[in-house]
Amino acid sequence: MPEPAASLSLFDTRGEVICGVDEAGRGPLAGPVFAAAVILDPARPIEGLRDSKKLSAVRRDELAVIIRRDALAWAIAQCSETEIDELNILQATMLAMRRAIEGLSVLPSLALIDGNRCPVCSIRTEAIIKGDDKVTEISAASILAKTARDAALNEMHRTYPQYAFDQHKGYPTALHLERLRAHGVSPVHRRSYAPVRELLNIASNA
Repeated sequence: MPEPAASLSLFDTRGEVICGVDEAGRGPLAGPVFAAAVILDPARPIEGLRDSKKLSAVRRDELAVIIRRDALAWAIAQCSETEIDELNILQATMLAMRRAIEGLSVLPSLALIDGNRCPVCSIRTEAIIKGDDKVTEISAASILAKTARDAALNEMHRTYPQYAFDQHKGYPTALHLERLRAHGVSPVHRRSYAPVRELLNIASNA
């Protein structure tokens, strides 16, 4: 059985108020990119926290409820498709992360960020590669970001059922590309992403 995530940092974290930060939705062709920030409560440990991609959808949803209930503070933020197209996905992701950190009801002294880049913040930050499976706070943020984005894509499916967003969550699967070619580009597609941009170019040259 895999080991759960454990708190890890290059800093001496004694006395720190740590928030973990992670994103969901950099790769999809549609929908916002989400980020979450979580400060766990040492008095209320949560069992089973790990990278959201290594959990079943049912277990993610169960843990998301527990995190929202038992964490000291949490916040979820996003950047829209328009912002992604204007800024590029990296900068939009950094902005969503910063919004999540700034949305916390408790001010952290250190933000541990999943990956190799940190958003510009007023507090100290540290990037941890594969942090979503090493640091419990980042694992919790990973779960909240993923479940929030999945819920948003299910709502998008109700508005645009022809694209089957409930099945592929906006990722460039064979099904999504087939529906995209059949129905054209929707208002929630990211126009700066190559498959979408190519379809728009074909349409404009037709």
